[in-house]
Amino acid sequence: MGAVVTYLVYLAISVSLTVGAGLALARSGRVFLRDVFGGDEALAEAVNRLLVVGFYLLTLGFVVLAMRPSVEITGVRQAAGVLSVKIGEVLLVLGALHLMNFVIFRRIRRRPAAAATGPVRRGPQPTRALRLGPPLDTPPRDPQDVH
Repeated sequence: MGAVVTYLVYLAISVSLTVGAGLALARSGRVFLRDVFGGDEALAEAVNRLLVVGFYLLTLGFVVLAMRPSVEITGVRQAAGVLSVKIGEVLLVLGALHLMNFVIFRRIRRRPAAAATGPVRRGPQPTRALRLGPPLDTPPRDPQDVH
């Protein structure tokens, strides 16, 4: 019975932390994406929802996988130890997913700026042929105008 109670407490804490982090990401992401998409509310809202749903799926998937019992829980002290490890794992995953969302937001923000300026070339640039003589856009010199 101790294991059931421990894992129910684990689920309650993990889901609460996940929902809290997801709501914070949704709230902040909405404002950020509105700016990125030039005030297009519908697009910002759609992208924000997709990112938040992905966040919830990944996090809650991990929470469920981490419920696999690692040891037999025989007392309160052992239950507290198992809970601390499991909650610590969830917090690390939440932090990693938050950073991943931040990286995605930064990439999304850079994309419109890159599209306006054209593609960024990487690698060796083509060389220009060396032309000897005056530039093509200057009028020809008068042969008698020699100093």
